[in-house]
Amino acid sequence: MAQMIVIYKTPRDPAAFDRHYLEVHVSLARELPGLRKLETNRGPIISLYGAGEAHAVATLHFDSLSDINAAFMSGCGHACAADRQQLVAHANDVQVFLFDTRILYGTGHAS
Repeated sequence: MAQMIVIYKTPRDPAAFDRHYLEVHVSLARELPGLRKLETNRGPIISLYGAGEAHAVATLHFDSLSDINAAFMSGCGHACAADRQQLVAHANDVQVFLFDTRILYGTGHAS
């Protein structure tokens, strides 16, 4: 399993961001080839160590890092990237992390 985590800083107009994010951006992302699951925060994000600038966090689940790469090389992936620029004009207002995962505790087998 591999994940992509996207963290958006608080925008100037949170209501407009939320509306576009939920009505447009998430609809596009749901069509990414190979996407297994898409999660986002509901309500405020609590920071335990003072980094309180986060407004939205999305976690996208894929089978592998190569599947993430293929998804974002697709036409839908290009549309998502272009729409992300509508949400966040400056690249430093969003963080994106890609990584393979392993289960250390919980359902499934440890790897």
